[in-house]
Amino acid sequence: MYSSVITGAVTGIESRLCLVEVDVSKGLPGFEMVGQLGNEVREARERVKVALKNSMVEIPAVHLTVSISPADLRKEGAAYDLPIAVGILLGLGVIPEENVKDTLIVGELGLNGEVKPVKGVLPIADCAKNSGIRRCMVPKENVREGAIVRRMELEEAGSQKTPGMEIIGVSTLSEAIAFLKADEEKRAAVISPPECEEPDFGEAESQTPDFSDINGQEAVKRAVEVAAAGFHHILMLGPPGSGKTMMAKRIPTILPELSMSEAMEVSTIYSVAGMLGAERPLVTKRPFMAPHHTISEQALAGGGRIPKPGIISLAHRGVLFMDELPEFRRSTLEILRQPLEDKKIHIARTHGSFIYPADFMLVAAMNPCPCGYFPDRNKCTCSEGEIKRYLSKISGPILDRIDVAIEAPRVDIKQLSANIKNESSADIRQRVLEARKRQEKRYRGTKYHFNAELAAGDIRRFCPLGEKEQELMEKIFECMNLSARAYHKIIKVARTIADLDGAEQINCGHISEAACFRMNDTGYWSR
Repeated sequence: MYSSVITGAVTGIESRLCLVEVDVSKGLPGFEMVGQLGNEVREARERVKVALKNSMVEIPAVHLTVSISPADLRKEGAAYDLPIAVGILLGLGVIPEENVKDTLIVGELGLNGEVKPVKGVLPIADCAKNSGIRRCMVPKENVREGAIVRRMELEEAGSQKTPGMEIIGVSTLSEAIAFLKADEEKRAAVISPPECEEPDFGEAESQTPDFSDINGQEAVKRAVEVAAAGFHHILMLGPPGSGKTMMAKRIPTILPELSMSEAMEVSTIYSVAGMLGAERPLVTKRPFMAPHHTISEQALAGGGRIPKPGIISLAHRGVLFMDELPEFRRSTLEILRQPLEDKKIHIARTHGSFIYPADFMLVAAMNPCPCGYFPDRNKCTCSEGEIKRYLSKISGPILDRIDVAIEAPRVDIKQLSANIKNESSADIRQRVLEARKRQEKRYRGTKYHFNAELAAGDIRRFCPLGEKEQELMEKIFECMNLSARAYHKIIKVARTIADLDGAEQINCGHISEAACFRMNDTGYWSR
């Protein structure tokens, strides 16, 4: 007897529907599986047989043939266990065929019949919703993840009473069988669909880092505010103990909250990476990733035999903080070139090519020399050659892609001991949000969200310059020997400064301040 069950697969961060087809026939007992299967999927034969036995289901002496289509898609992972088991039960007549109609099933099976959590439930459930499937059966630990999709469906419909996709969480194979065998009107008594909770986008009470903790460094705070308002990449350069790391760790406290669509983007990446849990089914805060300088190229970019998102993609829509930037291997830093420009990263493997999103705000910090104290020759023991070699670890193309560069000087004792009330993160964030609203209004109906995202072809449209401003930009271009990319970045930063000032047009003051943030074209690297 032939039967089929709908399931899902994840390729990169995209999801596709798959069909588990099972044929139960008389003949020599056996269990065959086809469909370009990875080792984990092939091993499902033993897991499914033992799980069925321990769930008190007897498999008669029959020949089982399982095919997972489409055949051109490589199947990896253990999420096919539960749909294979259900398909066998359909073929044996244990479960009525009409009871699995329009139902997507995913889950890994333990030998005792336990249904274990799997990765990628969020994109799979979203794909099912878009395909018109009305029920998803997932592991109990993934149920809140799937319920987020139901919440999105209700918000799109604008009514809590709109019939939509059900999310059913099961913890054992026996529970799944009991639910699928029950009549439609009795199923709620077996397993009730979870409540669709409202995502929490508010500030976390435990969030303690605040800009009010930092004394002095007003110029650096201003640079950080400009960078946060326009989502610009920023480099802070200064001696040890000048507050660079403290500043970087507080940047998330002044960034705009994730929108619901952005939260879904980020959560999809974390779901594929297996970093969403029952307690956190949706990422509602902007990510902050701070890799150690010993990180490998693969861990930063993503990949592996079964490609997974790397740190770059996990920082999508958030902050990627790279402390002690020159200590990273040069080959590792060069990986940043493409995502800094294209906002995505390509990974090619034998089984296909994958594209992961990588639209992050790069925050980098570094010392001016190996010992950290240049140009203070009372402390610095580095030679000119050592300083040049140290700075040359950051290539010109990487520096050219950084919008804002600022020096963080040594903090004076009077600033440390001063009994003054510093601006809090809430104060700075309010100005950032106002600038963000101006950008949102300006870019409504376009692909852009922040000034930093503007393509070169659209700068003249969204950042027009007056005659005086254009003359000033030409002088700056010649004096600083800028590249075309650096020229456009100054204009984009000037647009952000104008937004913070509430100005409709960019003026000479905004351009002058933006030019001061191009220390990577002058300063230490011009030596």
